[in-house]
Amino acid sequence: MKNTTAKAYGFTHATNQIFQNQTPQVLIDHAVKYTGATLTKQGALVITTGKHTGRAAKDKYVVVTPKSETTIDWKNNVNKATSETFAAIKADIINHINANERLYWSQRNVGANATYSLSTELFTTHPSHALFFDYLMRNDQFESYALGHYTIYHAPTLQVDSKKYNTRSETVIMMDIDNCEILIAGTLYAGEIKKSVFSAMNYILPEHGLLPMHAGSNVAKNGEVSVFFGLSGTGKTTLSTQESRLLIGDDEHAICNDGIFNFEGGCYAKTYKLSAEAEPDIFKACNTPGALLENVVLKADGTPDFDDKSISENGRCAYPLSFIGGVEKTSQGTMPKHMFFLSADAFGVLPPVSKLSKNQAMYYFLSGYTAKLAGTEMGVTEPQATFSTCFGAPFMMRNSKEYATLLGQYIDKHNIQVWLINTGWTGGAYGVGHRFPIKTTRRIIDAIQNGELENAEFVKESNFGLSVPAEIKGVDATLLRPERTWTEGDYTETAKKLGGMFNNNFVTFHSAINSDIITGGPTL
Repeated sequence: MKNTTAKAYGFTHATNQIFQNQTPQVLIDHAVKYTGATLTKQGALVITTGKHTGRAAKDKYVVVTPKSETTIDWKNNVNKATSETFAAIKADIINHINANERLYWSQRNVGANATYSLSTELFTTHPSHALFFDYLMRNDQFESYALGHYTIYHAPTLQVDSKKYNTRSETVIMMDIDNCEILIAGTLYAGEIKKSVFSAMNYILPEHGLLPMHAGSNVAKNGEVSVFFGLSGTGKTTLSTQESRLLIGDDEHAICNDGIFNFEGGCYAKTYKLSAEAEPDIFKACNTPGALLENVVLKADGTPDFDDKSISENGRCAYPLSFIGGVEKTSQGTMPKHMFFLSADAFGVLPPVSKLSKNQAMYYFLSGYTAKLAGTEMGVTEPQATFSTCFGAPFMMRNSKEYATLLGQYIDKHNIQVWLINTGWTGGAYGVGHRFPIKTTRRIIDAIQNGELENAEFVKESNFGLSVPAEIKGVDATLLRPERTWTEGDYTETAKKLGGMFNNNFVTFHSAINSDIITGGPTL
């Protein structure tokens, strides 16, 4: 970590006003005393984030420099900023923090692999956000950090002057990749901190031949690793947290020649409809003293009401990995044997499980089809079909073809099997059908991991050319063939509609993509 003083960054607080690398209890006490946070009956900290209960996806900026001009994928909803604008907003943030009576300063790292770890630190006005940072980042204390150092200046209640700086709104998430700095202002949503650091890692790692992944992962007793790709709300945290396996991490990882490693030291789990029966480990963690609940309603007795979405359907809980019992302590694993692409299909036409060829894997990775779920972004109030390349487009700073090329290389070299899992709707589209029960999806995942499908019979689905198992023990065979579950509407017509959306979306990749990959798409 950097060995310097707060004054060197421009902060003017007296020594007794600077709370550097404080314990969780100090940060919790300060959040309650100074920011209006509350505690649950169990002792978890509860905060609300105002109008921003999800990411401000349209307020992301990167400073234009000779390096960023040619390496950032500007078409990926990334706005351009000048170095002058960055410097001016940075000064405003520092002044805003200096006007605050207390400065919270946390120093951590990202990446469990010592060879590929990034030092990072946060300056903020809010103790709850320092706590979030401490939980989600790592504290490995490596002798050195080969990937460098990033600094985050965080002023969640500062309203940026949008007219002065020609920004879209008063909210700004801005990155300078040349100077390794991040500015966050105008939003209390803690997820912006985590995703900004994730974006930095996603930019850096391909230069070293590593594949960064918006994915969870776990490991079996025999050492076999599984990876779960997916956007927020598709089941990464839920499915990677399995009682019979050790959790490596729930959201952000990378693959290198040594295998897989987690970026983070904690989890940021969705809480809406969370139950002890369906997700016992996550439920326990969210009710552990010290957990950080975000936009979760409390009952009269002081316990969380995870079924109440009156604040947001995107209620969250941040907690360190130590709150989960079954955790791989090294946060690392061998090369994955299985990769699962999680798609919450709002049209209800994709099978619950499909075995993908390499070309199909590349196609669906580049497509990144799912549904945006309510609350994960501002303005999203019901599921919407979307294509988010690499299953994490908002955080993949480079051209998606760079990440896809790395994926293909790792699949080839290590014989990784990829599966497409529909965690979305069956029996009809959203509004008519219903979501696949989590127990059904878990049974499917278990069957794959246990080797039950290695010699199974597969049948080809007619609309997308997907290979679907004829049967899986413990799963209603009707569910495996979605066309048989529809009682209302025209399944074939809806499948063709979705297939057309896939094809139209993939046109953007045609000019620079191997023609074999294109054949991995719908057969319509």
